[in-house]
Amino acid sequence: MSTAHAATAGHVQTTTATGIPNGKLGMWVFLASEVMFFTGLIGAYIVLRMGNPAWPGSDGHLSVPLGTANTFILLCSSATVVLALGADQEGAIANVRGWLLMTILLGLAFLGIKIGVEYASKIEHHIFPSTNVFWSCYYTLTGFHGLHVLAGVIFNLWVLATTFNGSAWPDQHRRLEFAGLYWHFVDIVWLFLFPLLYLF
Repeated sequence: MSTAHAATAGHVQTTTATGIPNGKLGMWVFLASEVMFFTGLIGAYIVLRMGNPAWPGSDGHLSVPLGTANTFILLCSSATVVLALGADQEGAIANVRGWLLMTILLGLAFLGIKIGVEYASKIEHHIFPSTNVFWSCYYTLTGFHGLHVLAGVIFNLWVLATTFNGSAWPDQHRRLEFAGLYWHFVDIVWLFLFPLLYLF
């Protein structure tokens, strides 16, 4: 595959034959594999539910208000990622750091509610993955999603750390875009999980 080098935003960047930068193309390929992973999990959940007339359900042990709060938190975190990208385009590095930090804190808030409140409440009521098929699906889907949120938090922390290296940032700031793409993916997955698990 032939490559070309294009000067973008004051630095040299390798692109593929399609004109898409290598890093962005790699991120899209990675996200495509993640889409297939979650599609398999969600599809299995739907098949199990549709094929089980005596579907056990959550028996009132899922809190719609908490799920709604977590949905709102992730939607806000998507907005802060967009604002960080906008600040980067304007060259306002201090604002980039502020919005990235806000994104990280919102991600941690999501995990705090999920683990510290929701999971803790289930365990307190002796609800485990082995309780029934619903709770097995619930823990699997939300557990894998939570791991992806944690990975996104770590990714954003790493990008935040690179903003303090003034000489390296011009060559690395595109990683902010990659982190944003990953974070939006994590948010979109939750927008499927929330109604499937909490509302239907």
